[in-house]
Amino acid sequence: MAEAYFPHELRLVGGVHEPRLTLRTLDLGPVLIGHVGWGADVAIDCDYPGAYEVNMPITGHIESRGRHGTVASVAGQGTVFRSDTASLISHWDATCTVLGVKFDAAWLDVEAERLLGSDRVGVRDLLPDQVQLESGRGRAWRHLVASLATNLHDPDLFADSDVVRQQLAGAVAAGLVDLCRPADARSVPARPWHVRRVVEQLHDDPARPWTAGDMAAVAGTSVRRLQEAFQQWTGRTPTQYLLDVRLARAHADLTSGPRTTVSDVAARWGFSSASRFAAAYRRRYGLPPSAARR
Repeated sequence: MAEAYFPHELRLVGGVHEPRLTLRTLDLGPVLIGHVGWGADVAIDCDYPGAYEVNMPITGHIESRGRHGTVASVAGQGTVFRSDTASLISHWDATCTVLGVKFDAAWLDVEAERLLGSDRVGVRDLLPDQVQLESGRGRAWRHLVASLATNLHDPDLFADSDVVRQQLAGAVAAGLVDLCRPADARSVPARPWHVRRVVEQLHDDPARPWTAGDMAAVAGTSVRRLQEAFQQWTGRTPTQYLLDVRLARAHADLTSGPRTTVSDVAARWGFSSASRFAAAYRRRYGLPPSAARR
């Protein structure tokens, strides 16, 4: 369980059954979908390092400690756990099985910013303690995850196609962000088309050896005007924005992707050298990429 999701502390909280783990997962890179059951009444302590988690009961119920008190979820609901935050599942009952969706935190931050058109609402503030999944956008998102979960018996699904896995992961992220964003977010002024066009290109091909001139050409404007627009709408220069996208993709590879070397990951996402990648990664995540791989 720790290898697939997170290190945790598991305790029996009643009953006579020893835990008997059921676990199947589908790895989409920055998104991991899993079917989990313990077969016993347990409590779980976890810090959710570097990732968000949504647990949707299929049967039974789970109770946890949220920001505003106890959160109890049953079928048709989902409990949300925040990255790098100590969390307690106080009771996962013996009959409970869940579909769990894990999102790489840095990747989801970048995706949410791209989808919302601004960074005025961060993922940490956007996600509630519980999502309702019985109707509307919630029901549609639950069905999307459930449809992907039908492939849990084939964990190598699209394992040889990063493009397909990224598209599927992006659809799951987009559905969750759309479900959770406040109603007034739709009235936030959209990014100018030239900024949006560059952002989409950077997400589609972050490994390309981009120059400031290349980005300005995509936007159809001058380098200076593009930099000013990026500062206004993202709070960063185009180059800094690109670095964040590359680091998020590299972090997903290091923590959940195929077992490749740090140098290979650096080259895959457009870093000119492994040493420069390692320095940027340490500044962003507080540890060297080699430690993240371990």
